[in-house]
Amino acid sequence: MAYEFTVGGRIAKPVREVFEAVVDPKQLSHYFTTGGAEGRLEKGATVTWDFHDFPGAFPVHVVDVVKDKQIVLRWEAPPDGDPAGNYETTVTMTFEGLEDGRTLVRIHEAGWRENEAGQKASYGNCEGWTGMLAAMRVWLEHGIHFREGFYK
Repeated sequence: MAYEFTVGGRIAKPVREVFEAVVDPKQLSHYFTTGGAEGRLEKGATVTWDFHDFPGAFPVHVVDVVKDKQIVLRWEAPPDGDPAGNYETTVTMTFEGLEDGRTLVRIHEAGWRENEAGQKASYGNCEGWTGMLAAMRVWLEHGIHFREGFYK
């Protein structure tokens, strides 16, 4: 059984604003990357994301960006001691403008190894992406730094 998941939520802002809140490192640093983000999400770029709860910047490889529609990223899964070495998972974010003016954001991540470490890592990332969506919503809709002090 492959480990993968999809989380989603609705944000009461137009799709262009929600999309920009993810691709713009300054905005992303307000609600998600508590240690900061460097580099705009553009196809072919490698950016860095840093989190207080997981110190040390993570390289994030931007596979594809379709403005206001989709972002595809690859990043390294946590080391699992497998002799095959390190590997990456794929994150696909989709943005759908709804008739009522809100935006539906879905985040799908897949590619973990089918072992106990892969299962544990997938659960942790599912929690992280769910938290990201909640934090993005309160940031965009109310200007609140939801994650501030939560992990540190």
